Amino acid sequence: MGRVTERRRVIRVRDGAVSERPDTLVAEEPLEIRLNGKPLAITMRTPGDDFALAAGFLVSEGVLGSADELQSIVYCAGATADGTNTYNVVDVKTAPGVVLPDINLERNVYTTSSCGLCGKASLDAVRTTARWTIDDTDGGSVPPVRLGTDLLACLPDRLRAAQRVFDRTGGLHAAALFSEDGELLDIREDVGRHNAVDKLVGRALQDGRLPLSRAVLLVSGRASFELAQKAVMAGIPMLAAVSAPSSLAVDLAAETGLTLVGFLRGSSMNVYAGEHRIALEATASRG
Repeated sequence: MGRVTERRRVIRVRDGAVSERPDTLVAEEPLEIRLNGKPLAITMRTPGDDFALAAGFLVSEGVLGSADELQSIVYCAGATADGTNTYNVVDVKTAPGVVLPDINLERNVYTTSSCGLCGKASLDAVRTTARWTIDDTDGGSVPPVRLGTDLLACLPDRLRAAQRVFDRTGGLHAAALFSEDGELLDIREDVGRHNAVDKLVGRALQDGRLPLSRAVLLVSGRASFELAQKAVMAGIPMLAAVSAPSSLAVDLAAETGLTLVGFLRGSSMNVYAGEHRIALEATASRG
């Protein structure tokens, strides 16, 4: 089975001194996801948690929403010409009676490690396929998730402290789920930020924990539309990123009620949507 890290020779130059040494790199291999025996998508990922990755991907596509809709996930033997198992092809079988949504699979033929669902048709597609609503601004019986800025500011350090593989390679994205009290619930690393989120969501599906209606999703990079989409599809009410969001991510957050925080660095952050879930100072400047 593919490994999380690999060793490669490198010429190292430091202050004019040249040396040769082995370097630890994050592994990147293709994973083909099949749905009921039919090819669905290929993504470049870091091997590991492949079943969770496939399950999470199908949550984001509106195919799966609960553990009882998933019958099995297996590696496909004989995936190569000589019949060997590369552990780079998985087949997801849905439970009998599960009605598959009418999704456009053409754009998912190949996804890179930097962009999972490029070319998503529209915001409407997310609204129509999401199984859970996260817009709790109308005063429901359960109060919305609400975090203080001090607690939010602590989360990136907690994420970074839990990144085991990043310490050896410096080449991985991370995604983590936190409780509204700041407890680290789960963390996954991958060469692709969207894969790390899929691994989180897929594990939650397998454990019967969807929707993640009281969780906060933190990602180590930027907040793209695809990550906002994955949060909405998993019922996550808050997405925070240490870098910038895209304009489409902000639009999606505003339309679905998702709280979106960007540039979460130290005590500084920008709140782009869903500010009702963050305990902001009443006297905050609006300049």
